[in-house]
Amino acid sequence: MDIKQLIHDDDAVSPVIGVILMVAITVILAAVIASFVLGLGDSAGDAAPQVSVSCDLGSTPTTMDHDGGDELDPSNIEIVGNGTVDGSASNFTAGDTIADDVDDGDQLRWDNPDGGSSSIIAEC
Repeated sequence: MDIKQLIHDDDAVSPVIGVILMVAITVILAAVIASFVLGLGDSAGDAAPQVSVSCDLGSTPTTMDHDGGDELDPSNIEIVGNGTVDGSASNFTAGDTIADDVDDGDQLRWDNPDGGSSSIIAEC
């Protein structure tokens, strides 16, 4: 066996690389088509807002306050429990009172505006 000829013999490298590239392109193309067909790309931007909330259960009335994070639209939130959302606000930002008459265990639920899902984003 001639070692010099073995080192310079690279006939099989090009077809192997070609096959690997073709398989990779096929897999990527199938994933892109599947995401469009199944609608997985549509729900990517529909994440629940991230907020920091505090509950002042020692005051009268008891309140749930927005301490920071994303702005909340009152039409997309509700209190699961006894509290009531302040309906007079246009949007809740840091420093605003979200709800009055909350109890220990009341939850703040965000409903997706598209109607697809809801998430509990805070709890007293």
